[in-house]
Amino acid sequence: MTRTATCFCGQLSLTCVGDPVRISVCHCRDCKRRSGSAFAAQARFPAEQVTVTGRSKTWSRVSDEGNASDFHFCPECGTTLWYNARPHHDLYAVPIGTFADPSFPPPEYSVYESRKHDWVEIVGEGIDHYD
Repeated sequence: MTRTATCFCGQLSLTCVGDPVRISVCHCRDCKRRSGSAFAAQARFPAEQVTVTGRSKTWSRVSDEGNASDFHFCPECGTTLWYNARPHHDLYAVPIGTFADPSFPPPEYSVYESRKHDWVEIVGEGIDHYD
């Protein structure tokens, strides 16, 4: 399986080969800010399964828990196309929406649920829920 994620203007893209090692929904404050939504959904792929085409800029941030993350975004349209978060810096976390694929597999994990909006409910078979 090969999937391609692109930024809004199309200048930057990622081609991901194979299945992601993790698909998750996150309710932490950083992911809410990054996505501009009530939560963020992302798929993680090992670096050796990812090919980047185009130019990106990087912005780094240390989370409340002390882990550094590098956010890679298009310098033209500003779309965050992937991020690498420690301690799993060898994985590309790709926002699911950048694939624009309605058949993308559902999440397996919903994390930081203690920060979830009361009106959000993540449902489906086999989803693990963590605070």
